Amino acid sequence: MKTRREFVAVMAGAGGALVLGVDLRPLWSRDVSQERDGFRPNAWVRIDADGSVTVVVGKSEMGQGVRTGLPMIAAEELDVPLERVRLEQASPGPDYTDLGTGGSSSTTDSWGPLREAGAAARAMLVAAAAERWGVTPDACRTEDGAVLHPATGRRLGYGELATDAARQPVPERPVLKARAEYRLLGTPRNRLDGPDIISGQARYGLDVRRPGMRYAVVARSPVLGGRVASFDGARALRVNGVVDVIEIPTGVAVVAEHTWAAIKGRDALEIQWRESPHAAFDTERHREALEAATVAPGHTIRRDGRGREAFDDTTRHMEAVYHYPFAAHGSVEPVNCTALVDGDRCEVWSPTQTPNAVQVYGSRLLGVPRENVTVHVTLLGGAFGRRLGWDFDMEALEIARARPGTPVQLVWTREDDLRYGYFQAASAHRMRAGFGDGGRVVAWEHRKASTPHQARGVPTAAQLQDPDWLIGSAWGVYDTPYAFPAFEATYAVVEAPVPIGPWRSVFSPPSVFARECFLDEVAQALGRDPLELRLDLLDSSDAAIEPTFTVNGDLVDRRRMRAVFETVAREGGWGRNVTEGRALGLAGNVFHTGTYMAYVVEVSLRPDAPSGELPFTVHRVTGALDCGLVINPNALRQQVESGVVWGLSNMKSEMTWRDGTARESNYHQFRVVTMAETPPVIDLHLVGTDADEPHGVGEPVVCPFAPAVANALSRLVGRRVRRLPVRAADLA
Repeated sequence: MKTRREFVAVMAGAGGALVLGVDLRPLWSRDVSQERDGFRPNAWVRIDADGSVTVVVGKSEMGQGVRTGLPMIAAEELDVPLERVRLEQASPGPDYTDLGTGGSSSTTDSWGPLREAGAAARAMLVAAAAERWGVTPDACRTEDGAVLHPATGRRLGYGELATDAARQPVPERPVLKARAEYRLLGTPRNRLDGPDIISGQARYGLDVRRPGMRYAVVARSPVLGGRVASFDGARALRVNGVVDVIEIPTGVAVVAEHTWAAIKGRDALEIQWRESPHAAFDTERHREALEAATVAPGHTIRRDGRGREAFDDTTRHMEAVYHYPFAAHGSVEPVNCTALVDGDRCEVWSPTQTPNAVQVYGSRLLGVPRENVTVHVTLLGGAFGRRLGWDFDMEALEIARARPGTPVQLVWTREDDLRYGYFQAASAHRMRAGFGDGGRVVAWEHRKASTPHQARGVPTAAQLQDPDWLIGSAWGVYDTPYAFPAFEATYAVVEAPVPIGPWRSVFSPPSVFARECFLDEVAQALGRDPLELRLDLLDSSDAAIEPTFTVNGDLVDRRRMRAVFETVAREGGWGRNVTEGRALGLAGNVFHTGTYMAYVVEVSLRPDAPSGELPFTVHRVTGALDCGLVINPNALRQQVESGVVWGLSNMKSEMTWRDGTARESNYHQFRVVTMAETPPVIDLHLVGTDADEPHGVGEPVVCPFAPAVANALSRLVGRRVRRLPVRAADLA
């Protein structure tokens, strides 16, 4: 913390309070000209005269626990009980310019700034107390929201000191606590907003209510890329409760006094759709195109040693092709947004992961100054990357603009949410391994073909030919942690009309599924234990294997990956005899946030499973996780458990299209894992908990789960599972 512009203390309110600000934005997002002119950074911590501490949360809460974890960081350095902390959700504005939530980076990005905010506040409070008592600051200490002078037993609460503390100079380099001094971090804590969620007092996007509010749904083309040619809204307007019918760029909106009337009005619309250029799109033909694209190498995104040329000198080699399907997010709460446009100002209530983008694009859409767009972030009823888009917010603003002065809540039905959102890209992976003398793996190749993200912005022609840009679509390919003497990774673009965008763990699950399953294939071909092979490829005692390496800016530590595998193998009983009819499976991965995860699973077949249910049972899951410093063990375990359920769901369901139309419309077709299908035992073991910094958890825990299960299934049926979802016919 170098300047007062980067950290500021000000007086607030008639009663006096200490308000502390710290700039959480990355350097590339800051307006330097504003900083030279005396830019006042974000206020994140406030201490009121009653001793209460308010922490402004600058990340969206979607179940991952940031509204507890981030306050814990500030509270630790402040030495204040967590129960005394109040929460306030940040909204975009001059002081809050980077509130995006994604990439499992909320805790990592907030860790340093929030610690400094808390430590600086504590130092200023101590200085204020010492000045009042006429002692030196080092003669004082803090505890439970108060400054103590042990020599005399005097004590002053933070509220009593807030006014004086605000007059103290802001420390340029506040002294942070040492790890051994932590009292709060690393202890299991229930969520601060848990009681409100359980009691129903918490407000999600669909809970927003404004005086005079109307509700809207949108009729959309049944075919990808379809547009309205003409429509007749007369029948819709005759539905009781319908008040308006409005054409917007994505379809025709029906506005009504309540949601049911809007839905019935939509059903009554008469719409003629323009012929779509994507009316012939078919998922099966797209799968064939993906596989064909892996025959010829695509753009090289990583090359070690001689790359694929090393295959010329191998004694033998093997290859296999893996497929991953299109997948939807399937959040419990469909996307929605409430908007009010009144003159040159507008107000938005949205369960969004990107409030700043909503403000920016909203101001552009309406042609009003950015500061005239107020965005309130509600709780999110699930997201998994879907709410990183702002398409639904812009739809709400389009409708609200047509009805100035009236709040309008746009609701996507479940069917809308599944069929018209954006998706995880389907992909194909051609894997090759070459063997040298003694059965050693000396060459490795991973060719991935898929569609890059285009739902939030169409890539340029130059980007689609640029390996440095395309590498971003190949997580789990370019960053494989294993050491091969020769390795080449390539990526091929196969365009699709299906909207592709962020999805939990983004590009990693398909790539890790192919890589970790193929490693088991290689182990089987060599007559080796899958764990032993992985450990050999991570053995830092081998002079030929670098313990760490950096690729595309990501640091990979093979020692940490090896420790995770060793831990999960020991705790999961790898190699033990299991009940007849069951098998163990293993897989692991390092995620780009610096988190290492591995699973051992125990699985059996379920040949009599009813249609629509998993044809197998996962009896036990053992996980080993190295995510650095743990903030809240409760939240961490919840994230792992949700990652297991998410990964299992993606072995059960897929999105498919025929004649350009999505075939899945609701949970009866896009099935998610039920409670009965959830593994009864999920046992987690932490590795590397002596680290000094935390790393992301929400996404990394997903990637290795499906391949671990698939590897167990392959052992049970005696042939490889190379495609998701897994159907009963695949295991017969």
